[in-house]
Amino acid sequence: MKILITGNMGYVGPGVVSQLRATYPEATIIGYDMAYFASCLTNAPFLPEAKLDQQLYGDVRTMPAEVLEGVDAVVHLAAISNDPMGNKFEEITLDVNFRSSIRIAEMAKAAGVKNYVFASSCSMYGAASEHAKTEDSELNPLTAYARSKVASEKDLQPLAGDGFTITCLRFATACGMSDRLRLDLVLNDFVAGAVATGKITILSDGSPWRPLIHVKDMARAIDWAITREASNGGEFLAVNAGSNEWNYQVKELAQAVAEVISGTEVSVNLEAAPDKRSYRVNFDLFKSLAPNHQPIYTLKQSIEELRDGLEAMRFKDGNFRNSQYMRLMVLNSLQESEAINQQLQWQHTISKASEQKTQLETA
Repeated sequence: MKILITGNMGYVGPGVVSQLRATYPEATIIGYDMAYFASCLTNAPFLPEAKLDQQLYGDVRTMPAEVLEGVDAVVHLAAISNDPMGNKFEEITLDVNFRSSIRIAEMAKAAGVKNYVFASSCSMYGAASEHAKTEDSELNPLTAYARSKVASEKDLQPLAGDGFTITCLRFATACGMSDRLRLDLVLNDFVAGAVATGKITILSDGSPWRPLIHVKDMARAIDWAITREASNGGEFLAVNAGSNEWNYQVKELAQAVAEVISGTEVSVNLEAAPDKRSYRVNFDLFKSLAPNHQPIYTLKQSIEELRDGLEAMRFKDGNFRNSQYMRLMVLNSLQESEAINQQLQWQHTISKASEQKTQLETA
């Protein structure tokens, strides 16, 4: 079996690599990543990519078709991965998250790939009613990131068939410790605040609903999807990936952290403008289709793991929201140092391509 994982050097990727290597020890597993966040290691015992057979570096916007030769399954994680980045780089978000996802799927089908797994998101439900959203519920994307996921699913659907099975995993909000930890996620943010300062500052009024999933449980769902048969859900499947027990209001998450990390003070911004991104999600379909790959982490376990991981890092940065633990800050820093340009392309890559073009023209 040969598996390609795009975007493997982010927050989710290390857990996916570890999970798939454990399940398929004899498989050939390849990573393909732009490496923006390669240096964002957080107390990793070794380089996560050591479990790969090969790590390729490149831009999914220009990924060559030959990367897919002999591949059985594609796990497409690569994306501009949250709302702040999507808001700043809206057109690039469409290019990376949407147009590249479709192009890679088209190339994958042409190359004879059997399974294409797309990391989608429950954020596409946006402002929701009181009822938990099912896969048939109306979509109401409020951000560039969410809109890119909706557009991708729509254009992926007609590609399914003729032996090409597509699974769009609409993941709940990620959380938990990773070899490349992000703190621009709600639960991770709260635990970081509690560990660093003994305080949790909720930027909203705390009322919005969020479904959550541990990053390692995301990897379990992907493990199921890469060998999913069309008889189990159809040639094209968009499914909410998470657990009904993990729907929480933001203020409930903060309180749960305070209960685990004693002495933590919680403050709510009662004057904040209403956060329209509020939704509960129903995960019954995922439970019925993937009974052996259901989430196994509890909220308490996730908080304890994050606490222990941050303490092992001697984490004490009370200003972490302006640090390299925030993915937008990393991209801003790379741009400020002129390592990447306004299109988020590596400058050395552009220079190399320009040099090659000049050599060809003068030859």
